[in-house]
This record gives sequence, C-alpha cells and structure tokens, in this order.
Amino acid sequence: MKRPFSRRCGHAPGALTPEDQAVADQFRAMLTALRNPQRWTPGGAQDIAVRIGPFIERAHTRPGDDHGPDTIAVALVHPDTPHAGAYLHGRQLGYTERGWLRCETTAILGIWQPGYAMLTHAAAGLPLPDDVGMDPAHYALYIEARRRDDSRDGYTLLRLGPYTQTRHAQQDHDRITTALDGRETTLVPGHRASVRYAPFDVSDHQLFADPYEADAVALLNAAVAGVNA
Repeated sequence: MKRPFSRRCGHAPGALTPEDQAVADQFRAMLTALRNPQRWTPGGAQDIAVRIGPFIERAHTRPGDDHGPDTIAVALVHPDTPHAGAYLHGRQLGYTERGWLRCETTAILGIWQPGYAMLTHAAAGLPLPDDVGMDPAHYALYIEARRRDDSRDGYTLLRLGPYTQTRHAQQDHDRITTALDGRETTLVPGHRASVRYAPFDVSDHQLFADPYEADAVALLNAAVAGVNA
C-alpha cells in the first residue's frame, strides 16, 4: 500500500523560500530601475550606470573632470562597492585594473541603482571584457618644434604625461604658453615652438616625462638646452 504523499518542507503550498523571495525582490528592483532610470547630470557626485555591450556596470565619475559635453572620465567598480568582499571579487574579475576611462555620455543610463546589479558582469560571474569600448582617460602635452617655412616638418621637443585630470594639463599648458611667449621662434633655430594638448598615448609611455615629479617649465628648458647643446 502506498503511503500518502507528505511534504517535508515547512512552507505552505505556493509560498516562496527566503532564497527565492530574495531573487524575486532583486528581479523586481531590476525592472523598476530599467523602467524608471534616475536622471544624471554632469557634475553630480553619484555613481552612474553605464552600458557595456549587453551588460550594465557601475562607475565612479571623476569630480571636476568633464572632458566636454560628450565625454567624461569614469572608473568601473564592482556593483557591491563598498562592501568588504567587493574589492577582492572585483579584482578577480578585472574591475580594479582599468583605471580612469573615457566614457561617452550616450552610454550612461542614469544614476546607479542597486537594481542594476543583476545586469553586471559580476552577477553573471564573468570578468570584464578586454575591450569595454572606452579609451584610457589620461591626457598629455606635446611641445613641438616646427619649421617656419610652413612645411610642417619638425619634431617633438618634450612629451609630458600622463595627466590624470584635465585641469592639471590645462594649468601646465598655460604656464608653458606663457614661458614661450615671445620666444617661440628663438628657442630652436629655424623652428617655431608650440604646445599642443592631446590624449596620452600609453603605448609610448617611456617617451613621456612625468609632470607630477618635476616642474613643467623646467623640463621644457632642459629639453631646449639639450637640443641646442
């Protein structure tokens, strides 16, 4: 004779376990976040949600470093930041190796909400891809000597970088411009010296002088002295 079926679970029929309830709550929070994104405006201090392929990631913005209306500097962070295990897990998945990145504002969904966490690489147990679609957000100054016959021939006197914030690069740009004032055509015979602001080329990092370790104008004078020696 068959014994009648007996439930070993103490939950009533149709009731969710605490684990299932937590997953359901996360899913509802995710849908709410997607349906009701919180508007982000440049200059805000809150973390933002950034789309990377089919995923959404959490990112810090770099205060005071908007690179114009279309691009800002961000750092990708583990969705559980600042909890204790987030750094270690984030390091394992490649979150801490990116540094500051250039992020197009069109990729920003809005202010970060916990509901987005289910849509991150971390939630899927996946490392961040090698190419997240963002270039490093470092900057550089190039001091160049061009021939004065309009041939555009010349060479680079000095490379300064990387600058981690645009305002630091702008400050040195202004100082070097002032130092060059009235001397552009006399520093290097037959050439006109000028300073140019551009992205930092990380592949040529060994060619750059660190602007945080020495005075930019002093570095320029040393470069000019080396050329004219």
